[in-house]
Amino acid sequence: MKIVVIGGTGLIGSKLVHILGEQGHDAVAAAPSTGVDTITGEGLADVMAGADVVVDVSNSPNLDDTAKEFFRTATTNLLAAEQAAGVGHHVALSVVGTAEMAEQSGYFQAKLDQEQLIGQGPVPYTIVHATQFYEFLKTLADSATDGDTVRMPPKYFRPMAAADVAKGLAIAAVNPPVNGITEIGGPVEVLLPDMMRIALAARGDHRTAVSDPSSKYWGIDLGERTLVPGEDATLFDTSFEDWALQTAASS
Repeated sequence: MKIVVIGGTGLIGSKLVHILGEQGHDAVAAAPSTGVDTITGEGLADVMAGADVVVDVSNSPNLDDTAKEFFRTATTNLLAAEQAAGVGHHVALSVVGTAEMAEQSGYFQAKLDQEQLIGQGPVPYTIVHATQFYEFLKTLADSATDGDTVRMPPKYFRPMAAADVAKGLAIAAVNPPVNGITEIGGPVEVLLPDMMRIALAARGDHRTAVSDPSSKYWGIDLGERTLVPGEDATLFDTSFEDWALQTAASS
C-alpha cells in the first residue's frame, strides 16, 4: 500500500515511516521540508496521488488557542485532498482524555475540533488516542517546576515510548477504518509524581518531584483517571527503564 505520513519527518512520523517501510509498504514522509504543506495546500495533490492511506501525526507549532486555526485548516485541506485522490482511510493521532481536557484547554479543544472534523468528513477514518510519551517527561517536568521542586497532581497515567506509538499507528494504518476511536498505552499505570521521580533520577536531575493535589497538568485540573485509556486499549510493553537504557545506548 502507499501510505502517506503527514508529519513524517518528526518524532513519531519518522518512526512510523520506518516501520511501514520494513513491512513492505510505500511509506511517504510528507512535511514542509519535503514540499508538502497542509496549511497552504502546497504539494498535497501530488503526494496523495495513488495513496491508499493517510496518517496525520502533525502537530500545531503552538500549544494554545492558536492551535485551533492550525488543526482546522490542516485537517480541512487534508480531507479535501484525500477525497479528490480517492484515499480510503484517514488515520489521525490524538490524545487519551482529549474530550475531558478540552473543557479547560485551548489546545485540547483544538484537538477535539480536529477529531470532529474528521468524524464529519468524507473519508473513512480511525482516530488513535495515545497516552503520554516517555520522551516528553522532561518537558512536563519543566512545565511544573517551582524552584527545585516539580509539583505533580496525584493522578494516574499510562505513559509509553514514542516507538510504540508508531507501532500502534502502523497497526491502525494497515487495518480497515473503524470510523471511531482506538486507544493505545504503555505497560504500567502509575501516578504522575511517582513516574516523575523515576524519570528525574534516570536523568541525574536533582529536582525533587512531589505530589501536590493543588497542582495542574498543563493548566488543567485532571480527574483521577483522565489520562488512563479504557479497558479495550492496546497496551505495549516497553517499560520506562528499558526505554531509558535504549535511549542512553543510542545517544
